[in-house]
Amino acid sequence: MADQQALSEQWQQPIADFMDYLRHEKRYSAHTLSQYQTQLLQAAEYFSPLANDWLSVSSEQIRRFSMHLRTKQYNPRSINLKLSCIRSLYKFLKAKYTSHSTFTNPGEGIKGPKFDKPLPKNLDVDQMAQLLSIGDDDALAIRDKAMMELMYSSGLRISELVNVNLGDIRDGEIRVLGKGNKERVIPVGGKALEALESWLALRTQFANEGEVAVFLSKRKQRISIRHVRERMKEWGLKQGISTPIHPHKLRHSFASHMLESSGDLRAIQEMLGHTSLSATQVYTHVDFQHLAKVYDKAHPRAKKRHSNSDEN
Repeated sequence: MADQQALSEQWQQPIADFMDYLRHEKRYSAHTLSQYQTQLLQAAEYFSPLANDWLSVSSEQIRRFSMHLRTKQYNPRSINLKLSCIRSLYKFLKAKYTSHSTFTNPGEGIKGPKFDKPLPKNLDVDQMAQLLSIGDDDALAIRDKAMMELMYSSGLRISELVNVNLGDIRDGEIRVLGKGNKERVIPVGGKALEALESWLALRTQFANEGEVAVFLSKRKQRISIRHVRERMKEWGLKQGISTPIHPHKLRHSFASHMLESSGDLRAIQEMLGHTSLSATQVYTHVDFQHLAKVYDKAHPRAKKRHSNSDEN
């Protein structure tokens, strides 16, 4: 991380103001805030000998910063993250510090090195059934099954899962607060509702008076993200799944299986809580044979082709 003491107020204050904005207005997580601050302090350390403050940094200097990172062997993903943070800071600075309509974001249009985004790895339907076939009648096993069923049923993020309260699930739906404190309502499947009912019948053993969290630990506290990760990893091994199990894999599996069945990318975007369709399009790597079947069923030319072949 950059040495904050060596940076003047002209460089540090805009970053501090931006952090306050992301924390209170955008409601970003502590992890995301730390990422932004780390990237921007490093950039400020590079720019400070070259310019007076953030507003005097030129596009060419940002381009050279990108090249500097390449020479330091930063990977393409890290370089693009740093450039994205810089662009976001300048959007904020334009609104807060400048009254000139002619001010342009010096980071705009500067592209980092290309990199291949890895496709999200998911479990197939049989693997998911194997993972969720938990026959153990131990209370914590019943809790864990309910958590995994709910994540797979509704495509929840792990942070959304641990923050679910008793009043959030009703009439076959769950209400969650996603990124940016955005609320959405998602259907809950029958299997997940059954698993939840089994857990809620035992939950009182782990709940102090007035506790509203749905999922609790043995310590009678809301279960932590770390604990959920550990338990799911254990269940993957116990259930004989050949690939490591983590919470996000269940969300990926939900999205992929929903897309294979429905083909409705926009609806899946809403259920996942993605702000843009581009974030959801990564799930379009569905099995080609499935796509071929859908095409043969739906496309008028495909129907025509089959009807002709039947006649010949």
